Amino acid sequence: MADEITPIVAAPTARVIYATERETLEGQVRIDTYRASGPGGQHVNKTNSAIRITHEPSGVVAIAQDSSSQFRNKEIAFERLIEKLKKLNHVPKKRFATKPSRASKERRIETKKTRAVVKTGRSKKVNLEE
Repeated sequence: MADEITPIVAAPTARVIYATERETLEGQVRIDTYRASGPGGQHVNKTNSAIRITHEPSGVVAIAQDSSSQFRNKEIAFERLIEKLKKLNHVPKKRFATKPSRASKERRIETKKTRAVVKTGRSKKVNLEE
């Protein structure tokens, strides 16, 4: 008797919902500061005003280097992080197949009939009466 091979089926993974409250997030993130790139002159090269926030549980990263103020950049980065986490938390509604209506079935059949007439008109007609 041959050895039976049983397929390995992965168990459905549970969807993780991440917290989006600011107080909770502050304990779950790693905040890095660095020098912002881009225009701004010599002052940009001297201050670490850019912020990178990494959400440890999900791995989502939000960056802000818009302002010359580190405090404002931190606020902007947290707003961006919250938006990204909300997108991750979104669960789409389950879709169900619906039964086609009688009118749509009739329209489909009528379209098929007209297409059939057009296609038979394209074929070569063989005259059998000769």
